[in-house]
Amino acid sequence: MPVVDVDPDELRELTGKEDKSDEELKDDLFGLGLEFEGETEDGEFELEFAPDRLDRLSVEGIARSLRYHYGDDRGVYVPSTNDAQWTIEVEESVPEERPYVTGAIVRGAELDEEELESLIQLQEKLHATMGRKRAKGAIGVHDLTMLKPLGEGDENKRIVYRGVEPDEDKFVPLDDDSERTPAEVLAEHPIGDDYAPLVEDLDRYPAIYDAIGLFSFPPVINGQRTEVEAGSRDLFIEMTGTDQWTIDKMLNIVCYALEARGGKIEDVEVEYADETVVRPDLSTDTKTVSHDRIESLLGIDIAGTDVIDLLERAGLDAETNDDEIGGSDARTPDTANTGGVDETTEIETVPTRELEAESVAGIEDDESSGPDEDADELLYEVEIPPYRVDVLHPLDIVDDIGRSYGFNDLEPKYPDVSTVGGRHDRSRLEDAARDALVGLGFEDLLNFHMTNEEELFDRMGLDADDDALGAEDPATITEPYSEDYTVIRTWALPSLLMVLENNTHRAYPQDLAEIGLAAHVDTDEATNVAEHRTVAGVVARTDASYEDAKARLQAIARAFDKDLETPPTDHPSFISGRTAEVVLDGESVGVIGEVHPKVLVEHDLEVPVSGFEFELDALR
Repeated sequence: MPVVDVDPDELRELTGKEDKSDEELKDDLFGLGLEFEGETEDGEFELEFAPDRLDRLSVEGIARSLRYHYGDDRGVYVPSTNDAQWTIEVEESVPEERPYVTGAIVRGAELDEEELESLIQLQEKLHATMGRKRAKGAIGVHDLTMLKPLGEGDENKRIVYRGVEPDEDKFVPLDDDSERTPAEVLAEHPIGDDYAPLVEDLDRYPAIYDAIGLFSFPPVINGQRTEVEAGSRDLFIEMTGTDQWTIDKMLNIVCYALEARGGKIEDVEVEYADETVVRPDLSTDTKTVSHDRIESLLGIDIAGTDVIDLLERAGLDAETNDDEIGGSDARTPDTANTGGVDETTEIETVPTRELEAESVAGIEDDESSGPDEDADELLYEVEIPPYRVDVLHPLDIVDDIGRSYGFNDLEPKYPDVSTVGGRHDRSRLEDAARDALVGLGFEDLLNFHMTNEEELFDRMGLDADDDALGAEDPATITEPYSEDYTVIRTWALPSLLMVLENNTHRAYPQDLAEIGLAAHVDTDEATNVAEHRTVAGVVARTDASYEDAKARLQAIARAFDKDLETPPTDHPSFISGRTAEVVLDGESVGVIGEVHPKVLVEHDLEVPVSGFEFELDALR
């Protein structure tokens, strides 16, 4: 989950709630779905939130959500823009692998140190999430005063997005004092080394020029000449990528954040060979949802006027087919969202176009989200602002209404069905195994089932072709939202080692265990994926040994009246000679051993670790 560092004092200032205590802020943030994860050394909140709400990747976006939550802002706010004075010309030489560009100008931002840090954090978080580590979209922010436009006699000032040979031109990149060609940046600059895989195989590299020369080498690094510093007032924002929709939405997020700080947005023309578009694209979207569905999903009886009120408090607008209820047009001027630094802010945007299909899989995707044969049915046509791209289905509208109402205020009740559910046998088995693990001193964990192949295999010294536990062909996500989560894990021990890696600052011993999902590709299954529940545990301490793990495994086997055998075996993740199979009632179901030193070093662990993993069903 994305984590954003937020200064609580800045949050109080941006929301106008100077009297809010830290604890009250945490409670309000939790009501929005933002979880408090701790504090930085500087006393900033570390806030974790669902990855669909990328509109909250900055303090400005979080403050906007809080103001709506408090009822201080209402309805959709779209900032006005000044007419375009600059044009980005896209030449045919641009590499076809990265053909799209977008841009905007923000004047009068006048960033101080804190605001600049917030902008940099927003840029980094967008790169890591929506931009997929710059592979799908990359952001460049420049000091406009340092740009010299091409075509002084033209109606608009111009810059050019083109493709260049790797050694065709030179510029001084950020954090450097020497002129380098793009190829030299990839080979010699630390940032270039990180992002070289994105462009090094291209015949021509993406580059952006003004009259002076090359000033941006996307998606790798900007030039030092246009670096933004504290005190910069006028900013030129450019974004390149593999998909126009994605970079346009990323641009909206940045523009709303800067507009919230007092900046004035100015359009930019993007001139392709076959069309010219004006950006940023601040158009709104609409979804239709029925009143019956709202009441059914939330389990409440609610008046139409209250639904309108809750939608406006979620930053949306709505009109109905009932003239007596009215809609957003009925709001008086003093309750409307007027924007501006002191009265309103915005920022936001989120997922990518492909998620529109994925997120509603298995859900009826009709725009009315319910039966539309009844002409008398009360319907709401909801307007969605440019930063709320997470609203992909009418159910997302209902979720917003529920949050405005307050999920904690909903009264739980049994569903109107003729039967009452009970625990599944597998659930009972999991609970019993979990109780046994906790009783042996393990801390029970719940990790993500999604991970990536590097964590599953490379960092564990394992190859997918090995004959060993976990060495299976993983189920791959076709369009992953993040490069950190591209596959379903094939075994759980890598997840536990990642937890140990993130907790080296904690005291030892650390005994961790998890019961969770693992899966691998299996063409014999109807879904082509075989799933199973797995039990994994690790013992991390200065004297951790094979015997420590074996003693705990033996206790689990006894608790379930199972005969345990541990014949020697080899596994790349464990030390040879200190590794064994886990055989329960004569069936090989897992592995146990001391984790290999190379794996420990890879995870920055300085204490020995022993562990085991086996299939949960073996305990039946």
